Amino acid sequence: MLTQQEMEARVVRYGELIPCRTAFIDAHTPGSNQKENFTIIGGGVSESADQHVHITETPGFNIGAAGQPPKCRNSLHSHRTAEVFFVLKGRWRFFWGRWGTAGEVVLEEGDIINIPTGIFRGFENIGTDYGMIMAILGGDDAGGGVIWAPQVIEDARDHGLVLGENGKLYDTKNGDALPEGVKPMPLLTDEELKAFPETPVTDVVRDYVARYWDLMALAGKAPAKVIGENALLTDKPGFEVDFLTRGSIPETRYENPNHEVLMVMRGHWTLEWEGGKTVLAPGDTAAVPPALSHSLTPSMSGEASLYRVTTTDDPAGPTWRS
Repeated sequence: MLTQQEMEARVVRYGELIPCRTAFIDAHTPGSNQKENFTIIGGGVSESADQHVHITETPGFNIGAAGQPPKCRNSLHSHRTAEVFFVLKGRWRFFWGRWGTAGEVVLEEGDIINIPTGIFRGFENIGTDYGMIMAILGGDDAGGGVIWAPQVIEDARDHGLVLGENGKLYDTKNGDALPEGVKPMPLLTDEELKAFPETPVTDVVRDYVARYWDLMALAGKAPAKVIGENALLTDKPGFEVDFLTRGSIPETRYENPNHEVLMVMRGHWTLEWEGGKTVLAPGDTAAVPPALSHSLTPSMSGEASLYRVTTTDDPAGPTWRS
């Protein structure tokens, strides 16, 4: 049995998220220097020792978030494992390619994108207010870090930040220097860059994007399978994603043999188990341990939705289908 205190330690409240403003190499680069990064479950891919980690135990994947004011963007980078985002607040443009010009898609609140591995991608808040996107990264170590487009590393160096080959950031404006024996992160060569495709926009939107109101319709009587085998976005990135609404919640308590993470999109949800109950609000994240019998109930009238992420035995690696 899990006590109330033990479960509360597994819940990260939106209002208690602790940001890091120096998480990545573009933290000083104009246009990207107002980003806030949040590491909710697992260490994520932050390059800064200042990054606060809310829950260190990883369930086979990492959960994070990015908060940005209008017109702030995240620079072009790639990952070796899955990177999934859903828009919690605002309106966001996701773009990709060597120079960010191969394609783009605009996501509204609740929309979800499973960005293919092996392509450079970035994102920008194009709304009028502070925006927030929630992230799921494949693997316990999230693929070992970020692969930056060469121009990002060069731009960062011009503004005082140097990334070491050890994956750590050094701020020359603060008097930091690379430790003895540590070299700067090398730029990708022209030959290495050939492995990063200029993916057509139709391929990404068709295979990797799901719209919130489509999911609301699909989840009318049962949870909508969003990412996973036989899901709307067919993929095996080491986890599955379901979408639940008021009409699709299990009628009784259920046990999941695997780790389960609940990420609330809309409404307030009561999570109940033998030992206690707690209410989850939009932006809250709850890590439910395996084999815990629990139930979910919308605790207020009106719109209610959440994403449920479950560990699978599939490898955390490549999601790109050429």
